[in-house]
Parts: sequence; C-alpha cells; structure tokens
Amino acid sequence: MKFRTLMIPAILAMFPLFNAGAQVNLSAGSTSTQLPDLMIALQFQHIKLWFAGKLGNWDLANYELRQIQANLRKATPSPSESLRSSQTTEQLQALDRAIQQEDGAAFAKAYADLTNGCNACHRASGFGSITIQVPVNSPFSDQLFADQIAQGRALARGTCGLCHVISDSSREKPAFRFPAPSFSEIASRPSFSANDIRELLTSNHRRVGPNQAMLKPKLVEYQIDAIVAFFETVQADRAR
Repeated sequence: MKFRTLMIPAILAMFPLFNAGAQVNLSAGSTSTQLPDLMIALQFQHIKLWFAGKLGNWDLANYELRQIQANLRKATPSPSESLRSSQTTEQLQALDRAIQQEDGAAFAKAYADLTNGCNACHRASGFGSITIQVPVNSPFSDQLFADQIAQGRALARGTCGLCHVISDSSREKPAFRFPAPSFSEIASRPSFSANDIRELLTSNHRRVGPNQAMLKPKLVEYQIDAIVAFFETVQADRAR
C-alpha cells in the first residue's frame, strides 16, 4: 500500500500537461488505485520501445509508441489540455518521425529527450528519487526485439533464392537448375507446415524428387527460426 501511495503522485508527475489543481479523467470505472499500474505499464513500454528502436524493429517500435500514447491519453485531464499542446507530445512526435523514417540516430535522440523530460517533471514535482534512464538490459528474456521477419526474408532470399523464385517468375531466373516453387507457392500449399520447413532446413536429407536435391545452407538455429517465421508471415499475408 505504501508503494502505491508513493506511485500515485509519481504518475501525475510524468505528465507536464497537468495544470495545478487539474483532475485526472480516467475511463469510466477506473479508480485512483489504477494509476500505479498505469505507471508500471508505461515503464515497461518505455523499455520495449528502446530495444525495438535500437535493433531496428520499426514495426514493434511503432506499436510500443502507440501503446504509450494510448496510456497517456487515459490520464488526459480534459480535451482542452490535450497532449498536442504539451512538451511531451512534441517529444512523442519526434519519436514518431524517427520511427517512420527508420532513423536510428534521430530515434536515440528523441528517446533521450523524452526520458529527460520525464525526469524533469519528477524533480519539479518533488519526486526526484524516481529517475528513469535509457535501458541497459532488457528484463524481457522471453521476447526477441530484433526484426525476425526481416532477418528471415533476407536469409531466404540469400540462400533459397538461388533456386526458388522470390516474387516474380517472369523476371527472375534462378542461377542454375530448373525453377523451383516460388516462396508464395510454398506458403500457399495446403500441405504447408512450419515444422516441415524447419525439419527440412536442419535435415541432411536434401533430396526432394528424382534427380532433385536442395542445396544445404549452413544455418544456425536462430537463422532457421527466422526463415520459418518469414514463411509463416507469407502464408498469413496470402490468407488475408
């Protein structure tokens, strides 16, 4: 309870858009006890945003930024004091531009500016002991922040694209052998199985038909996982 009592004013300190005496307007059914939970959620999203941007996973960075913006809006005191007029919004907009432009240097600067802005609010509100920093290590050992799909796409094109048509059979001519099925054809087959692709890429059995043998790429486990993830994405895209 003591922790929650401390965190309630701390969450208010995060938002420079609050004027003196402004009341927090949370969604219907919300209570003041939810403010510490909101603070904790924002801190987790702050961490995830950093590692996503640092590793160039711009889709994930964009997602985490939208989550931060959504949580900030939950604490907007009134429509007339919206995030658009706050310094926080300018910092979030700078992050948004960096993400859309996939600019790592601009992202790092905008992220640092946002972090410094949070700490300035803490200190101005008497909560200087709550200091946020650019994350050093990720507490999320179960989440991969690198763009696995992009890695898998590049690996598939570089290793499988020697024989398989990547996207356009009318333009692409495999370097040797007869044309193999395209990536989209493989993913759209009723028999498509992620486990089968994983097994094929790890197996020493490379023969797929009479006088047909696949090259054996030298791939480690995380590279195989990335290729499988890419093909699963191709399958999902075709199903939409």
